Amino acid sequence: MRRRPAALAIAAVLVGGLAACGAESGPPSLTWYINPDDGGQAEIASRCTEQADGAYTIQTELLPREASDQREQLSRRLAANDDSIDVMSLDPIYIPEFAEADWLAPVPDDVADTVTADVVQGALEFSTWRDELVVAPFWANTQLLWYRESVAEQAGLDPANEPVTWQQIIDAANEQDKYLGVQGIRAEAYTVWINALVMSAGGEILPAPEAEADELQIDLDNDAGRSAAQIISTIASEGLGGPGLPNQDENAAMMQFRSDNGSFMVNWPFVYTATVAGVEDGTLSQELLDDIGWAPYPQVGDQDSRPPLGGIGLGVGANSQYVEESYDAIECIVTPENQAYYFVSNGNPPASSAAYDDPEVQDTFPMADVIEQSLENAGSRPQTPFYNEVSTGLQNTWHPPTQVDPQATPSEAEEFITAVLRGERLL
Repeated sequence: MRRRPAALAIAAVLVGGLAACGAESGPPSLTWYINPDDGGQAEIASRCTEQADGAYTIQTELLPREASDQREQLSRRLAANDDSIDVMSLDPIYIPEFAEADWLAPVPDDVADTVTADVVQGALEFSTWRDELVVAPFWANTQLLWYRESVAEQAGLDPANEPVTWQQIIDAANEQDKYLGVQGIRAEAYTVWINALVMSAGGEILPAPEAEADELQIDLDNDAGRSAAQIISTIASEGLGGPGLPNQDENAAMMQFRSDNGSFMVNWPFVYTATVAGVEDGTLSQELLDDIGWAPYPQVGDQDSRPPLGGIGLGVGANSQYVEESYDAIECIVTPENQAYYFVSNGNPPASSAAYDDPEVQDTFPMADVIEQSLENAGSRPQTPFYNEVSTGLQNTWHPPTQVDPQATPSEAEEFITAVLRGERLL
Protein backbone atom coordinates (compact mmCIF):
# COMPACT_ATOMS: atom_id res chain seq x y z
CA MET A 1 0.00 0.00 0.00
CA ARG A 2 2.88 2.37 0.81
CA ARG A 3 4.47 1.66 -2.55
CA ARG A 4 1.32 2.44 -4.53
CA PRO A 5 1.65 6.30 -4.58
CA ALA A 6 5.21 5.98 -5.86
CA ALA A 7 4.09 3.58 -8.56
CA LEU A 8 1.30 5.94 -9.56
CA ALA A 9 3.73 8.86 -9.69
CA ILE A 10 6.09 6.93 -11.94
CA ALA A 11 3.18 5.97 -14.21
CA ALA A 12 2.03 9.58 -14.37
CA VAL A 13 5.52 10.72 -15.37
CA LEU A 14 5.70 8.07 -18.05
CA VAL A 15 2.26 8.92 -19.43
CA GLY A 16 3.03 12.64 -19.28
CA GLY A 17 6.33 12.09 -21.03
CA LEU A 18 4.69 10.03 -23.76
CA ALA A 19 1.97 12.65 -24.22
CA ALA A 20 4.57 15.39 -24.47
CA CYS A 21 6.57 13.42 -27.00
CA GLY A 22 3.41 12.77 -28.97
CA ALA A 23 2.50 16.45 -29.00
CA GLU A 24 5.98 17.49 -30.07
CA SER A 25 6.15 14.90 -32.84
CA GLY A 26 3.06 16.15 -34.67
CA PRO A 27 2.79 19.31 -36.78
CA PRO A 28 1.57 22.51 -35.07
CA SER A 29 -2.18 23.00 -35.28
CA LEU A 30 -2.91 26.66 -36.04
CA THR A 31 -6.25 28.18 -35.10
CA TRP A 32 -7.65 30.79 -37.46
CA TYR A 33 -10.50 32.84 -35.98
CA ILE A 34 -12.75 33.71 -38.91
CA ASN A 35 -15.70 36.02 -39.43
CA PRO A 36 -18.91 34.35 -40.71
CA ASP A 37 -18.99 33.66 -44.45
CA ASP A 38 -20.23 30.98 -46.85
CA GLY A 39 -17.42 28.54 -46.09
CA GLY A 40 -14.71 30.22 -48.11
CA GLN A 41 -12.22 30.72 -45.27
CA ALA A 42 -12.58 27.10 -44.16
CA GLU A 43 -11.89 25.96 -47.73
CA ILE A 44 -8.81 28.17 -47.97
CA ALA A 45 -7.61 26.79 -44.62
CA SER A 46 -7.94 23.29 -46.05
CA ARG A 47 -6.04 24.27 -49.19
CA CYS A 48 -3.20 25.85 -47.24
CA THR A 49 -3.01 22.89 -44.86
CA GLU A 50 -2.52 20.64 -47.87
CA GLN A 51 0.03 23.02 -49.37
CA ALA A 52 1.97 23.08 -46.07
CA ASP A 53 2.72 19.39 -46.66
CA GLY A 54 2.85 18.45 -42.99
CA ALA A 55 4.54 21.61 -41.69
CA TYR A 56 1.32 22.64 -39.92
CA THR A 57 -2.44 22.27 -40.07
CA ILE A 58 -5.03 25.06 -39.95
CA GLN A 59 -8.35 24.74 -38.15
CA THR A 60 -10.96 27.50 -38.11
CA GLU A 61 -13.00 28.88 -35.23
CA LEU A 62 -16.07 30.96 -36.03
CA LEU A 63 -16.43 34.42 -34.51
CA PRO A 64 -19.81 36.13 -33.90
CA ARG A 65 -21.52 37.83 -36.83
CA GLU A 66 -21.33 41.43 -35.59
CA ALA A 67 -17.93 43.13 -35.79
CA SER A 68 -18.39 44.62 -32.30
CA ASP A 69 -19.00 41.14 -30.86
CA GLN A 70 -15.94 39.82 -32.70
CA ARG A 71 -13.88 42.60 -31.13
CA GLU A 72 -15.21 41.83 -27.66
CA GLN A 73 -14.49 38.11 -27.86
CA LEU A 74 -10.97 38.50 -29.24
CA SER A 75 -9.95 41.46 -27.10
CA ARG A 76 -10.91 39.72 -23.87
CA ARG A 77 -8.86 36.66 -24.75
CA LEU A 78 -5.91 38.62 -26.07
CA ALA A 79 -5.88 40.81 -22.97
CA ALA A 80 -5.70 37.59 -20.93
CA ASN A 81 -2.59 36.50 -22.91
CA ASP A 82 -4.41 33.61 -24.57
CA ASP A 83 -1.78 31.70 -26.57
CA SER A 84 -4.31 29.68 -28.58
CA ILE A 85 -5.10 32.60 -30.90
CA ASP A 86 -2.90 32.25 -33.95
CA VAL A 87 -4.49 33.89 -37.03
CA MET A 88 -7.38 36.36 -36.77
CA SER A 89 -9.69 37.85 -39.40
CA LEU A 90 -9.97 41.45 -38.18
CA ASP A 91 -12.41 44.18 -39.18
CA PRO A 92 -10.43 47.29 -40.21
CA ILE A 93 -12.12 49.53 -37.65
CA TYR A 94 -10.55 47.61 -34.76
CA ILE A 95 -7.05 47.06 -36.16
CA PRO A 96 -5.58 50.26 -34.60
CA GLU A 97 -6.94 49.30 -31.18
CA PHE A 98 -5.39 45.82 -31.36
CA ALA A 99 -2.09 47.21 -32.61
CA GLU A 100 -1.94 49.92 -29.94
CA ALA A 101 -2.60 47.31 -27.23
CA ASP A 102 0.33 45.16 -28.50
CA TRP A 103 -2.01 42.26 -29.19
CA LEU A 104 -0.56 41.66 -32.66
CA ALA A 105 2.73 39.92 -33.40
CA PRO A 106 4.99 42.11 -35.61
CA VAL A 107 4.83 41.36 -39.32
CA PRO A 108 8.25 40.13 -40.53
CA ASP A 109 9.78 42.27 -43.27
CA ASP A 110 9.85 39.47 -45.83
CA VAL A 111 6.19 38.66 -45.15
CA ALA A 112 5.26 42.34 -45.42
CA ASP A 113 6.91 42.54 -48.85
CA THR A 114 4.96 39.50 -50.04
CA VAL A 115 1.50 40.36 -48.72
CA THR A 116 1.56 43.99 -49.89
CA ALA A 117 2.74 43.32 -53.42
CA ASP A 118 0.20 44.75 -55.88
CA VAL A 119 -2.43 45.55 -53.23
CA VAL A 120 -5.16 48.19 -53.65
CA GLN A 121 -4.59 51.45 -51.80
CA GLY A 122 -7.58 51.12 -49.50
CA ALA A 123 -6.39 47.77 -48.16
CA LEU A 124 -2.92 49.16 -47.49
CA GLU A 125 -4.45 52.00 -45.50
CA PHE A 126 -6.47 49.84 -43.13
CA SER A 127 -3.58 47.38 -42.66
CA THR A 128 -1.18 50.06 -41.42
CA TRP A 129 -0.88 51.72 -38.04
CA ARG A 130 1.70 54.36 -37.15
CA ASP A 131 3.33 53.86 -40.55
CA GLU A 132 3.89 50.14 -39.97
CA LEU A 133 2.10 47.18 -41.51
CA VAL A 134 0.38 45.41 -38.61
CA VAL A 135 -1.88 42.95 -40.48
CA ALA A 136 -1.88 41.34 -43.90
CA PRO A 137 -4.55 42.60 -46.34
CA PHE A 138 -6.89 39.71 -47.15
CA TRP A 139 -9.93 41.21 -48.79
CA ALA A 140 -11.19 44.74 -49.22
CA ASN A 141 -14.69 46.03 -49.76
CA THR A 142 -16.31 49.17 -51.06
CA GLN A 143 -19.72 50.50 -52.01
CA LEU A 144 -20.87 51.34 -55.52
CA LEU A 145 -23.79 53.34 -56.86
CA TRP A 146 -26.38 50.84 -58.09
CA TYR A 147 -29.14 52.22 -60.27
CA ARG A 148 -32.18 51.20 -62.25
CA GLU A 149 -31.24 51.98 -65.84
CA SER A 150 -34.83 52.88 -66.70
CA VAL A 151 -34.89 55.54 -63.96
CA ALA A 152 -31.47 56.95 -64.87
CA GLU A 153 -32.38 57.13 -68.55
CA GLN A 154 -35.60 59.00 -67.85
CA ALA A 155 -33.59 61.45 -65.72
CA GLY A 156 -31.07 61.96 -68.51
CA LEU A 157 -28.23 60.47 -66.44
CA ASP A 158 -25.51 58.07 -67.59
CA PRO A 159 -23.73 57.10 -64.33
CA ALA A 160 -21.59 54.42 -65.98
CA ASN A 161 -19.88 57.00 -68.18
CA GLU A 162 -20.32 60.31 -66.39
CA PRO A 163 -19.96 60.94 -62.63
CA VAL A 164 -23.23 61.79 -60.91
CA THR A 165 -23.79 63.79 -57.73
CA TRP A 166 -26.01 63.19 -54.75
CA GLN A 167 -28.07 66.18 -55.80
CA GLN A 168 -28.68 64.67 -59.24
CA ILE A 169 -29.93 61.35 -57.88
CA ILE A 170 -32.02 63.15 -55.26
CA ASP A 171 -33.65 65.20 -58.03
CA ALA A 172 -34.20 62.10 -60.19
CA ALA A 173 -35.86 60.19 -57.36
CA ASN A 174 -38.00 63.17 -56.47
CA GLU A 175 -39.19 63.78 -60.02
CA GLN A 176 -40.09 60.13 -60.60
CA ASP A 177 -41.54 59.50 -57.11
CA LYS A 178 -38.95 56.81 -56.29
CA TYR A 179 -36.93 55.83 -53.23
CA LEU A 180 -33.17 56.10 -52.72
CA GLY A 181 -31.45 53.10 -51.14
CA VAL A 182 -29.35 54.32 -48.20
CA GLN A 183 -28.60 53.01 -44.71
CA GLY A 184 -30.17 55.08 -41.92
CA ILE A 185 -30.24 52.48 -39.16
CA ARG A 186 -28.63 53.39 -35.84
CA ALA A 187 -25.70 51.05 -36.39
CA GLU A 188 -22.30 50.88 -38.07
CA ALA A 189 -23.93 51.08 -41.51
CA TYR A 190 -25.03 54.63 -40.71
CA THR A 191 -21.52 55.63 -39.64
CA VAL A 192 -20.28 54.27 -42.97
CA TRP A 193 -22.67 56.55 -44.86
CA ILE A 194 -21.93 59.64 -42.77
CA ASN A 195 -18.18 59.17 -43.11
CA ALA A 196 -18.37 58.63 -46.88
CA LEU A 197 -20.40 61.82 -47.30
CA VAL A 198 -18.00 63.87 -45.17
CA MET A 199 -14.95 62.56 -47.01
CA SER A 200 -16.59 63.00 -50.42
CA ALA A 201 -17.20 66.63 -49.44
CA GLY A 202 -13.48 67.06 -48.79
CA GLY A 203 -13.52 66.63 -45.01
CA GLU A 204 -12.20 64.16 -42.49
CA ILE A 205 -13.96 63.37 -39.21
CA LEU A 206 -10.69 62.68 -37.41
CA PRO A 207 -7.75 64.44 -39.12
CA ALA A 208 -5.12 63.15 -36.65
CA PRO A 209 -6.36 59.69 -35.58
CA GLU A 210 -3.12 58.61 -33.87
CA ALA A 211 -3.47 61.14 -31.04
CA GLU A 212 -4.34 60.17 -27.48
CA ALA A 213 -8.00 60.35 -26.45
CA ASP A 214 -7.64 63.69 -24.64
CA GLU A 215 -5.95 65.20 -27.70
CA LEU A 216 -8.16 63.86 -30.49
CA GLN A 217 -9.86 66.59 -32.48
CA ILE A 218 -13.22 65.87 -34.14
CA ASP A 219 -13.69 67.99 -37.27
CA LEU A 220 -17.35 68.14 -38.30
CA ASP A 221 -18.38 71.74 -37.71
CA ASN A 222 -17.33 72.86 -41.19
CA ASP A 223 -18.55 72.94 -44.78
CA ALA A 224 -17.92 69.22 -45.32
CA GLY A 225 -19.88 68.23 -42.21
CA ARG A 226 -22.75 70.54 -43.11
CA SER A 227 -22.83 69.24 -46.71
CA ALA A 228 -23.08 65.67 -45.44
CA ALA A 229 -25.84 66.64 -43.02
CA GLN A 230 -27.73 68.49 -45.76
CA ILE A 231 -27.81 65.39 -47.99
CA ILE A 232 -29.06 63.17 -45.17
CA SER A 233 -31.60 65.78 -44.05
CA THR A 234 -32.98 66.21 -47.58
CA ILE A 235 -33.35 62.49 -48.22
CA ALA A 236 -35.02 61.94 -44.85
CA SER A 237 -37.28 65.00 -44.69
CA GLU A 238 -38.57 64.51 -48.24
CA GLY A 239 -39.28 60.82 -47.67
CA LEU A 240 -36.82 59.73 -50.36
CA GLY A 241 -35.24 57.08 -48.16
CA GLY A 242 -38.52 55.22 -47.82
CA PRO A 243 -40.73 54.73 -44.76
CA GLY A 244 -38.23 52.44 -43.03
CA LEU A 245 -35.20 54.70 -43.31
CA PRO A 246 -34.47 54.99 -39.54
CA ASN A 247 -34.20 51.19 -39.37
CA GLN A 248 -32.89 50.51 -42.86
CA ASP A 249 -29.68 48.47 -43.15
CA GLU A 250 -27.93 47.13 -46.25
CA ASN A 251 -30.34 44.24 -46.79
CA ALA A 252 -33.44 46.40 -46.35
CA ALA A 253 -32.03 48.95 -48.80
CA MET A 254 -31.47 46.16 -51.33
CA MET A 255 -35.03 44.89 -50.97
CA GLN A 256 -36.40 48.41 -51.46
CA PHE A 257 -34.17 48.95 -54.50
CA ARG A 258 -35.57 45.81 -56.12
CA SER A 259 -39.14 47.02 -55.74
CA ASP A 260 -41.09 49.12 -58.24
CA ASN A 261 -40.11 52.19 -56.20
CA GLY A 262 -36.37 51.56 -56.56
CA SER A 263 -34.13 54.09 -58.32
CA PHE A 264 -30.57 54.50 -56.99
CA MET A 265 -28.78 52.79 -54.10
CA VAL A 266 -25.38 52.90 -52.40
CA ASN A 267 -24.40 49.43 -51.20
CA TRP A 268 -21.76 46.71 -51.16
CA PRO A 269 -21.20 44.28 -54.08
CA PHE A 270 -23.12 41.46 -52.37
CA VAL A 271 -26.33 42.95 -53.77
CA TYR A 272 -25.42 41.79 -57.27
CA THR A 273 -24.76 38.13 -56.44
CA ALA A 274 -27.85 38.09 -54.20
CA THR A 275 -29.96 39.38 -57.08
CA VAL A 276 -28.46 36.89 -59.53
CA ALA A 277 -29.26 34.10 -57.05
CA GLY A 278 -32.83 35.38 -56.82
CA VAL A 279 -33.21 35.21 -60.60
CA GLU A 280 -31.75 31.70 -60.67
CA ASP A 281 -34.15 30.40 -58.01
CA GLY A 282 -37.13 32.12 -59.61
CA THR A 283 -37.92 34.63 -56.87
CA LEU A 284 -36.75 37.61 -58.96
CA SER A 285 -37.21 38.38 -62.64
CA GLN A 286 -34.55 38.55 -65.31
CA GLU A 287 -36.11 41.86 -66.32
CA LEU A 288 -35.12 43.30 -62.93
CA LEU A 289 -31.55 42.10 -63.26
CA ASP A 290 -31.28 43.52 -66.78
CA ASP A 291 -32.41 46.91 -65.47
CA ILE A 292 -29.61 47.16 -62.87
CA GLY A 293 -26.51 49.20 -63.60
CA TRP A 294 -23.50 50.15 -61.48
CA ALA A 295 -21.14 53.08 -61.25
CA PRO A 296 -18.70 54.77 -58.84
CA TYR A 297 -20.04 56.26 -55.62
CA PRO A 298 -21.92 59.59 -56.05
CA GLN A 299 -20.03 62.85 -55.72
CA VAL A 300 -20.76 65.70 -53.31
CA GLY A 301 -20.64 68.67 -55.67
CA ASP A 302 -17.79 68.56 -58.17
CA GLN A 303 -15.23 66.77 -55.95
CA ASP A 304 -14.17 63.19 -56.53
CA SER A 305 -16.12 60.79 -54.33
CA ARG A 306 -14.52 58.80 -51.51
CA PRO A 307 -16.46 55.52 -51.36
CA PRO A 308 -16.73 53.56 -48.10
CA LEU A 309 -13.95 51.13 -47.27
CA GLY A 310 -14.30 47.75 -45.57
CA GLY A 311 -12.69 44.34 -45.67
CA ILE A 312 -10.60 42.05 -43.49
CA GLY A 313 -6.96 42.03 -42.44
CA LEU A 314 -5.20 38.96 -41.07
CA GLY A 315 -3.33 39.41 -37.81
CA VAL A 316 -1.31 37.02 -35.64
CA GLY A 317 -1.85 36.92 -31.89
CA ALA A 318 1.11 38.32 -29.96
CA ASN A 319 1.06 35.33 -27.60
CA SER A 320 0.73 32.66 -30.28
CA GLN A 321 3.07 29.71 -29.84
CA TYR A 322 3.43 29.50 -33.61
CA VAL A 323 4.07 33.00 -34.92
CA GLU A 324 6.39 31.91 -37.73
CA GLU A 325 4.04 29.17 -38.91
CA SER A 326 1.07 31.55 -38.67
CA TYR A 327 2.72 34.04 -40.99
CA ASP A 328 3.63 31.23 -43.37
CA ALA A 329 -0.05 30.29 -43.38
CA ILE A 330 -1.08 33.91 -44.01
CA GLU A 331 1.23 34.12 -47.02
CA CYS A 332 -0.66 31.14 -48.45
CA ILE A 333 -4.11 32.45 -47.52
CA VAL A 334 -3.66 35.81 -49.26
CA THR A 335 -2.30 34.60 -52.59
CA PRO A 336 -4.12 36.18 -55.56
CA GLU A 337 -5.47 32.75 -56.47
CA ASN A 338 -7.10 32.27 -53.07
CA GLN A 339 -8.42 35.83 -53.05
CA ALA A 340 -9.96 35.32 -56.50
CA TYR A 341 -11.56 32.07 -55.30
CA TYR A 342 -12.92 33.84 -52.23
CA PHE A 343 -14.44 36.61 -54.33
CA VAL A 344 -16.19 34.21 -56.69
CA SER A 345 -17.38 31.82 -53.99
CA ASN A 346 -18.23 34.26 -51.19
CA GLY A 347 -18.57 37.66 -52.87
CA ASN A 348 -15.81 39.41 -50.90
CA PRO A 349 -13.59 41.53 -53.19
CA PRO A 350 -9.82 40.91 -53.20
CA ALA A 351 -7.20 43.20 -51.74
CA SER A 352 -4.88 41.98 -54.50
CA SER A 353 -5.11 43.84 -57.81
CA ALA A 354 -3.89 40.73 -59.65
CA ALA A 355 -6.95 38.78 -58.48
CA TYR A 356 -9.23 41.09 -60.46
CA ASP A 357 -7.69 39.81 -63.70
CA ASP A 358 -8.85 36.27 -62.99
CA PRO A 359 -11.23 35.22 -65.84
CA GLU A 360 -13.75 33.71 -63.42
CA VAL A 361 -13.80 36.93 -61.39
CA GLN A 362 -14.44 38.97 -64.52
CA ASP A 363 -17.19 36.60 -65.61
CA THR A 364 -18.93 36.44 -62.21
CA PHE A 365 -18.65 40.15 -61.45
CA PRO A 366 -19.03 42.34 -64.56
CA MET A 367 -18.39 45.34 -62.31
CA ALA A 368 -15.05 43.99 -60.98
CA ASP A 369 -13.03 46.80 -62.58
CA VAL A 370 -15.30 49.44 -61.01
CA ILE A 371 -14.87 47.78 -57.62
CA GLU A 372 -11.08 47.74 -57.98
CA GLN A 373 -10.98 51.41 -58.97
CA SER A 374 -13.29 52.34 -56.10
CA LEU A 375 -10.94 50.61 -53.68
CA GLU A 376 -8.13 52.81 -54.93
CA ASN A 377 -10.20 55.92 -54.13
CA ALA A 378 -12.00 54.66 -51.02
CA GLY A 379 -11.93 56.62 -47.78
CA SER A 380 -11.29 54.84 -44.50
CA ARG A 381 -13.39 55.40 -41.42
CA PRO A 382 -11.40 57.05 -38.59
CA GLN A 383 -8.43 54.78 -37.85
CA THR A 384 -8.14 55.18 -34.10
CA PRO A 385 -8.00 52.93 -31.02
CA PHE A 386 -11.03 54.93 -29.84
CA TYR A 387 -13.13 54.11 -32.87
CA ASN A 388 -16.01 52.71 -30.82
CA GLU A 389 -16.48 56.07 -29.08
CA VAL A 390 -16.33 57.99 -32.36
CA SER A 391 -18.74 55.71 -34.24
CA THR A 392 -21.26 55.38 -31.42
CA GLY A 393 -21.10 59.12 -30.83
CA LEU A 394 -21.94 59.76 -34.48
CA GLN A 395 -24.89 57.39 -34.35
CA ASN A 396 -26.19 59.00 -31.16
CA THR A 397 -26.11 62.53 -32.54
CA TRP A 398 -27.09 61.96 -36.20
CA HIS A 399 -30.00 59.61 -35.56
CA PRO A 400 -32.79 59.56 -36.57
CA PRO A 401 -32.04 60.95 -40.04
CA THR A 402 -35.24 63.04 -39.96
CA GLN A 403 -33.81 65.03 -37.03
CA VAL A 404 -30.51 65.90 -38.73
CA ASP A 405 -30.09 69.67 -38.92
CA PRO A 406 -27.29 70.83 -41.28
CA GLN A 407 -26.66 73.91 -39.16
CA ALA A 408 -26.67 72.21 -35.76
CA THR A 409 -26.00 68.46 -35.97
CA PRO A 410 -22.31 68.59 -37.06
CA SER A 411 -21.37 70.96 -34.21
CA GLU A 412 -23.43 68.97 -31.68
CA ALA A 413 -21.71 65.76 -32.78
CA GLU A 414 -18.31 67.39 -32.55
CA GLU A 415 -18.95 68.64 -29.03
CA PHE A 416 -20.51 65.39 -27.82
CA ILE A 417 -17.82 63.03 -29.16
CA THR A 418 -15.06 65.32 -27.88
CA ALA A 419 -16.64 65.29 -24.42
CA VAL A 420 -16.88 61.49 -24.50
CA LEU A 421 -13.20 61.19 -25.47
CA ARG A 422 -12.25 63.56 -22.65
CA GLY A 423 -14.24 61.51 -20.15
CA GLU A 424 -16.74 64.30 -19.58
CA ARG A 425 -19.79 62.56 -21.08
CA LEU A 426 -20.97 58.96 -21.36
CA LEU A 427 -22.12 57.25 -24.53
